Amino acid sequence: MDWEERQRLLFVGAPFALIPALAFLPLFAHLVIVPGISHERLVSIFLFPAMAAAEVFGVSRVIRSFVRQPFDLISALACGTLCILIVIAIYTGLFFAAFAARM
Repeated sequence: MDWEERQRLLFVGAPFALIPALAFLPLFAHLVIVPGISHERLVSIFLFPAMAAAEVFGVSRVIRSFVRQPFDLISALACGTLCILIVIAIYTGLFFAAFAARM
């Protein structure tokens, strides 16, 4: 795998990995916890699996660009993307724990 292919994998995968991860918590809060629009259950049924598929697609691309023996710039950027995803997963988990404790 050459530099251009790894760069393409990272630049395509990072938005697909980060945008659904950032959008999940506000959408969940708006559509499931405090529904404010009509047909919110129907929107949720189609939107959340699409976001999960985009997340899996993006994370797989980022990981494929990260797995390389010499640690270079593309590997560092992919590592940073994965660290951001871990932080997003932590605050989402904390929110769900606080929400479950409140119920």
